[in-house]
Amino acid sequence: MAAPDEHDSPTEAPQPAVQEEETKTFKDLGVTDVLCEACDQLGWTKPTKIQIEAIPLALQGRDIIGLAETGSGKTGAFALPILNALLETPQRLFALVLTPTRELAFQISEQFEALGSSIGVQSAVIVGGIDSMSQSLALAKKPHVIIATPGRLIDHLENTKGFNLRALKYLVMDEADRILNMDFETEVDKILKVIPRDRKTFLFSATMTKKVQKLQRAALKNPVKCAVSSKYQTVEKLQQYYVFIPSKFKDTYLVYILNELAGNSFMIFCSTCNNTQRTALLLRNLGFTAIPLHGQMSQSKRLGSLNKFKAKARSILLATDVASRGLDIPHVDVVVNFDIPTHSKDYIHRVGRTARAGRSGKAITFVTQYDVELFQRIEHLIGKKLPVFPTQDDEVMMLTERVTEAQRFARMELREHGEKKKRVREDTGDNDDTEGAMGVRNKVAGGKMKKRKGR
Repeated sequence: MAAPDEHDSPTEAPQPAVQEEETKTFKDLGVTDVLCEACDQLGWTKPTKIQIEAIPLALQGRDIIGLAETGSGKTGAFALPILNALLETPQRLFALVLTPTRELAFQISEQFEALGSSIGVQSAVIVGGIDSMSQSLALAKKPHVIIATPGRLIDHLENTKGFNLRALKYLVMDEADRILNMDFETEVDKILKVIPRDRKTFLFSATMTKKVQKLQRAALKNPVKCAVSSKYQTVEKLQQYYVFIPSKFKDTYLVYILNELAGNSFMIFCSTCNNTQRTALLLRNLGFTAIPLHGQMSQSKRLGSLNKFKAKARSILLATDVASRGLDIPHVDVVVNFDIPTHSKDYIHRVGRTARAGRSGKAITFVTQYDVELFQRIEHLIGKKLPVFPTQDDEVMMLTERVTEAQRFARMELREHGEKKKRVREDTGDNDDTEGAMGVRNKVAGGKMKKRKGR
């Protein structure tokens, strides 16, 4: 393997590109006419910075490491070259895209389908939490593009007869740092063993970590680095604030902020599934239209939550870090870090859910007496001192009584769910809590719950 670091030639390219940006179109980058039309229909008029950098190189057949902040059009930067190459040499099982979360996999698949609808591209999404049988049938039809989370893909490579990736031409890892952070390392190694050496590899990530560098040495041949943001960046149009509060009044302040900024749509990040669920119940008791999204919900529930929020049927989405990466929800106005992220890099991804594609947005981080050090780390990472979000403390305290009452109800509901879950588990003799997870009333009599393999 060539040491990757000698070949960083195009990293200097962004400076001249700035003047030309006005004139660049997808056609100038070398994308075929059919795909240019598809881009027009999607409303992509001019390519983003990462696309200007990556697409021409990808079309030359180079391996690419793309570093760009979230919301910068990374999906287009790998989808277009792949579809372009697919038009030149049509074949089945042409490309594999690995993603860390299931929701992101569905989103990438939608983009492939939209871009490739005129040329009849078929894609399959292979993720956990969904029946493997129907996935095996989809794979038997040999789609052109597979979008998968590593765990479930390994499952199919080992157990689905007649399915292999020996003919694969393209491998993409999107949000590569997160794939490795979620300890998919062994899975990724297995996948690299069963796909051809002779392939093109694209690695996309918003942040470069040691693990990603290790992976690039193993998986890429003589790669080119396309860095649009070298520093850990948050978007210019994002207004970032913090609120410094005692931890016991966190809920009250959250309700106050939701009232103050009423009429906006919110994404609120919590650290645990349990806290996500509790806060969702708390806000519902107070009459907010809140909806949770976390790893303990069944996959259909997770997609349901996401779709309700996307369709603006709900204005508040409470999520764990499952939703902090890559999800493109155009109308998020405010991101609230209810629990401060322990990895400061996660902060960048979380606040990247708002102010996307040139719109403006707000991010508010709750800092309690226990989070000061973490907060300072975040400020150090983004190189900014954040201003305080203005709050009227006396108004906040007037809410205390109602919030305390709602907290009590939320705790009771959580406890009831917990007992229900226990009962259901004892009845079925199954130790899996995904289906009996929060908010699922088990209506199916005696239906045995499926064990969920992998993530």
